[in-house]
Amino acid sequence: MSEASHKELFLKSLNRCSADSSFIPSFYDRFFGRSEEIRHKFRFTDFTKQNEMLLHSLKLAAGATSGEPEALHEIRERAETHDRHHLDIKPELYEYWFDSVIETARQFDPEWNDDVEQSWSTILGYVIRHMAKFY
Repeated sequence: MSEASHKELFLKSLNRCSADSSFIPSFYDRFFGRSEEIRHKFRFTDFTKQNEMLLHSLKLAAGATSGEPEALHEIRERAETHDRHHLDIKPELYEYWFDSVIETARQFDPEWNDDVEQSWSTILGYVIRHMAKFY
């Protein structure tokens, strides 16, 4: 499957998921259940803003995977803010994030299938590898 096809499937699925206002809060519930360290990192977070940021970041991930310059630039900036000198998000925490996002999307997308899951895995895997590389 081409990167364009992955992007299209991913974005359609993301739109179906985010049509339900409990999608992002459900993700965070699942994510926080994975680790005390994760809960600690988010202890001072404004979740109204964070929820919007996550949705924006997921859309950026799709754009970065397909080589969109603006999305690539923002992903690079995000990698810097999350590196060991700033927010100190360790690479292993991204696996928790990845698993939590996939599980939540699977729960919320009524059209979830193997192709959709492969698209989510491809898009998110690209971003996680990028973030971990710059840790």
